[in-house]
Amino acid sequence: MREVHFDEIAGTIKDLFMEANVYLPDDVKEALKKGKEEDPSPQAKEVFGRLIENYEISERDKTPLCQDCGLAVVFAELGQEVHVVGGNFNEAINEGVRQGYEEGYLRKSAVWDPVFERNNTKDNTPAIIYTDIVPGDRIKFTIAPKGGGSENMSALGMLKPAQGGDGVRKFVVETVDNAGANPCPPVVVGVGLGGTADKAMQIAKKAIMRPLNSKNENPNLEKLEKKILEDINKLGIGPQGFGGKTTALAVHIEAYPCHIASMPVAVNMQCHSARHKSATI
Repeated sequence: MREVHFDEIAGTIKDLFMEANVYLPDDVKEALKKGKEEDPSPQAKEVFGRLIENYEISERDKTPLCQDCGLAVVFAELGQEVHVVGGNFNEAINEGVRQGYEEGYLRKSAVWDPVFERNNTKDNTPAIIYTDIVPGDRIKFTIAPKGGGSENMSALGMLKPAQGGDGVRKFVVETVDNAGANPCPPVVVGVGLGGTADKAMQIAKKAIMRPLNSKNENPNLEKLEKKILEDINKLGIGPQGFGGKTTALAVHIEAYPCHIASMPVAVNMQCHSARHKSATI
C-alpha cells in the first residue's frame, strides 16, 4: 500500500489548472496551424491567425487563453493500492482547484444555486470529479477547464438501435449545425455511445481530451469518426462562425455497453481553446 498525502494531490491539481489555462497542448496548436494552411477561405485564414496569435500571447505573458477559465473537470484514475492520508480525496482535489484559481488569477465561474440566486462560490469549487478505481499504486489526473459556451451546446439523444451508425452520424452533425458559432469553433466534438443517459454524457466529455492525432482503437468507430468529421466540415460554419471548411478539428468517439433496447448518443463539444492536461503521482 502506497501513501499519497492530501497536499501532494492538492498541489498537483493546482499546477494542472494553472498550466492548462495558459498553455495550449501541442496537438491543438498544430491543428490550428494546419487549419490556417489548408482552409481556402480568406476569412478562415484570418481567424486562424488570430487564434494562433492568442495562444502565443498567452504563453509569452503567462495569461489565460480565454476569459472563461471554465468549470474544473477532473477525471481521476485512482490506484487501488493507494491510501490517501491527511484528508479526503475529493476535498484534496477541490483544495487544488481553490488554490489554482486563486493563485493563477483565473476567473471563477461556479455558482452554488443553478436556478435562483446563482451566487458565486468565489473559488471555482466544487470540481466536477469522475473517479475510476484501477490496478496499481498511482493516481492519474486528466483535467479540463470546461468553458460555458461549448458546454451549453451539449446534447443527448436516446436513439433506437435500428437507427445504427447513420443515425448516430445524423444526430451528431445536426447537433453541431444547430450550435453554429456558439461553441467557438473550430471545435473538438466528443461523442459518447452506449451505457445509460448519464454514462453516455460522461464518456462524451472524456472523449474531448483524447489527443487530436490519436486513432480510435475500434476500426468501426474510427471510420465513423472520419465520416462525421467530413460531414461537419461541409457545414461551412468555419472558425468562429465566419465560414470555411474547418468547423471541427476532430471527432472523438467513446463507447460503452448498453441495454438491448437502447442506443444513447451524447455530444459534448470543446471550443478551439481545447485546454486539458494530465499528470500521474
